[in-house]
Amino acid sequence: MDALKAQAFAVRRANFPDEIKFFAPGLKHYAIPEFEQKNPLAFLPISLTGSACALDCDHCNKKILEPMIPLDPKEGLFSMCEKLAKKGTESVLISGGSKKTGEVPFMKHIDDIRRVKEELGMRIIMHTGLVLKESEAIALKSAGVDGVAIDIIGSNDTIKEVYHLDATVEDYDRSLALLSAHGLSLRPHIILGLHYGKFVGEYAALDMIAKYPVHSLVIVILVPMHETNMWGVDPPDTAEVSEFFFRARLKMPDTYLMIGCARPLGEYKKIVDRAAVEAGINGIAYPAEGIIELSESMGLHPTFFENSCSCGS
Repeated sequence: MDALKAQAFAVRRANFPDEIKFFAPGLKHYAIPEFEQKNPLAFLPISLTGSACALDCDHCNKKILEPMIPLDPKEGLFSMCEKLAKKGTESVLISGGSKKTGEVPFMKHIDDIRRVKEELGMRIIMHTGLVLKESEAIALKSAGVDGVAIDIIGSNDTIKEVYHLDATVEDYDRSLALLSAHGLSLRPHIILGLHYGKFVGEYAALDMIAKYPVHSLVIVILVPMHETNMWGVDPPDTAEVSEFFFRARLKMPDTYLMIGCARPLGEYKKIVDRAAVEAGINGIAYPAEGIIELSESMGLHPTFFENSCSCGS
């Protein structure tokens, strides 16, 4: 592990400036001595489907949708974003629950998405779910979205047993291929420990993503939630998570690697955040206390942002 760690940080130094980015998007209030969020409205998530989702994923059970702003179909997406912009919102995540096919139903809103970009100048990150139709990739590109976030799963067992989805690993690969072919800026996510806290398809997902020219890879960690089938499950071991960080940096030496919002709190968070800095990760959302100081001690210059880590690079 020590050899991996040293090699990973050397690769980071060879490919990037001595800068590390820290993010505090407006999903929750955040303040530590080194970094306090000033505009909690700068980046906000919107659910196109409200609290509705056709899937009953074991790790989520629709809980991920709860903190998002539900779209009022009568108001429409453009009017909603127009009001948010007047209050100081600069960027939005457009997401929602999935259809049974694993797709977020964004196409009915595509004209409003284009208007939000063109008329309001907002940065837009789309969370699309699977994208299996070329027409959808073309529409996203035409709408001018700034990036596409998509969870990538590298195990058919996880797709079926956790997501209860009639899809395969090849469908995720096809989604990346279609989005990439039409020039979308890709910000794929890997959820470590998604299969009941165990590593199953994470390295296969990493291999899949590494085939494409992605803007950034966002790594998050399973957080077992109340009222889901995974409540009480232990998250993956911190040593296993740390090793994944090191190997991801070596696998994708010149790709921005980000640690996203979701990871367990407390001592667990301090350990994995430290490993992220040591692995040469480029950005961390909601860093644990002491991590900014650690990065400075390693010769890195911290910069701070109030948008999503999926926006930054």
